[in-house]
Amino acid sequence: VQLQASGGGFVQAGGSLRLSCTASGFSSDDYAVRWFRRAPGKEREGVSCIGRYGYSTDYEDSVKGRFTISRDKAKDTVYLQMNSLKPEDTGVYFCQAQYPTCTQVAGTFGNWGPGTQVTVSS
Repeated sequence: VQLQASGGGFVQAGGSLRLSCTASGFSSDDYAVRWFRRAPGKEREGVSCIGRYGYSTDYEDSVKGRFTISRDKAKDTVYLQMNSLKPEDTGVYFCQAQYPTCTQVAGTFGNWGPGTQVTVSS
């Protein structure tokens, strides 16, 4: 039972990638979903979150205006569109289901998946 992140890759600064987060063993439709990343040598940090119904979103300050989170209920998938990528965006990206909302977290659901590597060259 986990959320699987995919879509990472190698891109030059200024480029774009779209990450996908799909549920395995459960439906993520009943949860808020948050993207995290772990840069080399750093702790895992939250990047962006989308509420259960897709109406509420939040972003870490360094990605505001460059990243867009969205979800497709029919596909049970959450996306992270990343534009104007910078070398400091490099890291392993993960997603996790949390409840009940992005701002009021009572708990999380599912195990961490392996994540997807994003590498941005300067």
